[in-house]
Amino acid sequence: MELADADNHQYAGTYPCRLPVWWARVGEIGPHIEEDGITGKGIVLRIEKRFTRFERVLAKLFRAPREVRRPLDAMNSMLWELCDGSRSFQSICVAMDSIFNENIAPAVDRTAAGIDSLKTRNLMTCLDQSFTMKWNIGPGQTPKHQTLGATDEKIGYDIIPRNTSEEHTTEEISQDPQLDVQSE
Repeated sequence: MELADADNHQYAGTYPCRLPVWWARVGEIGPHIEEDGITGKGIVLRIEKRFTRFERVLAKLFRAPREVRRPLDAMNSMLWELCDGSRSFQSICVAMDSIFNENIAPAVDRTAAGIDSLKTRNLMTCLDQSFTMKWNIGPGQTPKHQTLGATDEKIGYDIIPRNTSEEHTTEEISQDPQLDVQSE
């Protein structure tokens, strides 16, 4: 199935891919496609807060949390799972359209808006070719530039890798993966 405008979009021919960030699956299985690595569960991101010196003093005084937990809604959770760098933008749009039907219409524009939103937060990039596993994109992996505390086991985070790209762990990344993306 082809979608109108998918081949003419600015992301046509690219491979959206997650950047290194701690994430996990949570909750019940929702609607999803039957592909390796796709569960339909909700996604939660954990991101370390960066404080200025003054903010650090205030945070300590008020016992502010040192991280942000960002749960994604059903559509963005599905988009997160699909964007592992192995699928083209067009195939992601087709998958999103088949899962969410009229709730995501027009699928190309709404999928692109989701990708743009994640890109502006430095959580995703678009590659010219399929992901070559230069950085970690699996669940439960803290990026080397962040320090996160232990997770609360009561929350029930699912950090089990569901495909080979999630199982892959890069011990040493020679440089910042955001600077070494294959396109922008």
